[in-house]
Amino acid sequence: MKRVFLFLATNLAIVVVLSITLRLLGFERILDEQGVNLDINALALFSAVFGMGGAFISLAISKWTAKRLTGARVIETPGSEVERWLVDTVARQARAAGIGMPDVAIYDAADLNAFATGMKRNNALVAVSSGLLKGMSRDEVEAVLAHEISHVSNGDMVTLALVQGVVNTFVIFLSRVIGHLVDRLVFKVERGHGPAFWITAIIAELVLGVLASTIVMWFSRQREFRADAGGARLTSPGRMAAALERLKSTSDRPHLPDQLAAFGISGRIGQGLSRLFMSHPPLDERIAALRSMG
Repeated sequence: MKRVFLFLATNLAIVVVLSITLRLLGFERILDEQGVNLDINALALFSAVFGMGGAFISLAISKWTAKRLTGARVIETPGSEVERWLVDTVARQARAAGIGMPDVAIYDAADLNAFATGMKRNNALVAVSSGLLKGMSRDEVEAVLAHEISHVSNGDMVTLALVQGVVNTFVIFLSRVIGHLVDRLVFKVERGHGPAFWITAIIAELVLGVLASTIVMWFSRQREFRADAGGARLTSPGRMAAALERLKSTSDRPHLPDQLAAFGISGRIGQGLSRLFMSHPPLDERIAALRSMG
């Protein structure tokens, strides 16, 4: 699984680029009204277009982005017995889950990790690290693959895009309302918008974006429990729990880069407020949930 931070980083970059581009082209003038009042209807439409557009563009290029960042090599023709087993296992699980055959890839990394991404359930990408293939038994690898296939069959990436799009919309809308109020009430600008509007709106967008990410992270944590349950159905609760136990025993090894961390199978450990920004539940909680299934 390698999804959330990569998706969030791409989504943020797209929203920022679109915002700057339209500003330079003059399209944001529709929000100015050349007077004191802010055009709420125009702002709401603008926010929805940017918010949902950025999220779904991120989703559309997610496979390409993931392959570029990890150097994942798609297996076109299996060159070894391990690659043949990997492709056959994914094909069998995909049929059982009722989805099209995903692209199967391997990327070089020492940590035990895997990810699945893609805009469509029938055109996804499932990739595993070389460290995962070396550090886990085949039963454990099969459970990890089943977890990833469950993410695809559950349509998690599309749902994530919808959640992120709605969050984006509210962040863009509220940040510009805040900027407008500061511009009018504090700096007493009476026509159009002054520099204070844009500075305040950018700061508010960054702050609100961080706070709103807790909503996306909450959804991501719930999604992990569902994918674990799906992986258990495709293999068994015992195999899925054993795979997570193996990940727990290697939790001190190097992880994915920060921008990819939440896309991995295990995620990171968080305490206190940092737990709000965790993309994955603690492994102990996930293992306990699987044990209760058994």
